[in-house]
Amino acid sequence: MTSVLDARSQRRMKKGTVISDKMNKTVVVMVKRTIRHPKYNKITSRSKKYYAHDEAGTHKVGDTVTIMETRPISKIKRWRIVEES
Repeated sequence: MTSVLDARSQRRMKKGTVISDKMNKTVVVMVKRTIRHPKYNKITSRSKKYYAHDEAGTHKVGDTVTIMETRPISKIKRWRIVEES
């Protein structure tokens, strides 16, 4: 039992904003991060979209959510929503 809990605590978690909720039980979450260019030291922002499982379908566009890595649910869904911030 404890090994299962340890494995869950090591999963990657990301915080982002819901940008689409048009699919059934799926939302698209955009995660933004900032990086510093190694040579010029300019700070730029990068973003990536993740498809996350939303069983209840309660999250709407503009909500800030935390997503957790999980087993493959479909062809492109590898994340699920764990909490709303």
